[in-house]
Amino acid sequence: MALGTLSQVTLSGSRAAVGLLCCALLLAGCANNTTDQNIPVGSLEKELAAGRAEGGTIWDLFSERDNPNTTVNVNKYIWNAALDVLNFLPIQTVDPFGGVIVTGYGTPPGGGRAYRATVYVRDPALDARSLKVSLQTQGGRAVSAETVRQVEDAILTRARQLRIQDGRL
Repeated sequence: MALGTLSQVTLSGSRAAVGLLCCALLLAGCANNTTDQNIPVGSLEKELAAGRAEGGTIWDLFSERDNPNTTVNVNKYIWNAALDVLNFLPIQTVDPFGGVIVTGYGTPPGGGRAYRATVYVRDPALDARSLKVSLQTQGGRAVSAETVRQVEDAILTRARQLRIQDGRL
């Protein structure tokens, strides 16, 4: 055997050893050393380890189960009124659980300046303190407090109208 052939055999043997070592490490990393003795009986951790907790498996992400106890802490009338009043603005982000509506730039009917709005509905009460509106112009400048107050008043007026209509049903 020539010297070049011997170094090739040693090099390929080294590659095989490194590959075998990597496979062994990967398999060892997949081992589950957690036993039922390490987890207190009846604990959430034990249920999660068994994959039986609510939402405990990947397949639960695709299930059609709705939790009937999920609540939204925003006033539905203010929420819908904000969407009605600002319907000329394109919606970018909506978070009904956090009570945030973020819109893109749009020009109001009959107006010449483009605005963008962020609406915060902070409380489930039909109250002016539940609503916070921030407006910006296309250039990024803040809008006058009077304009913001007029938009908030329009949203609250529409919310009251929706509440009255809902009471008649």
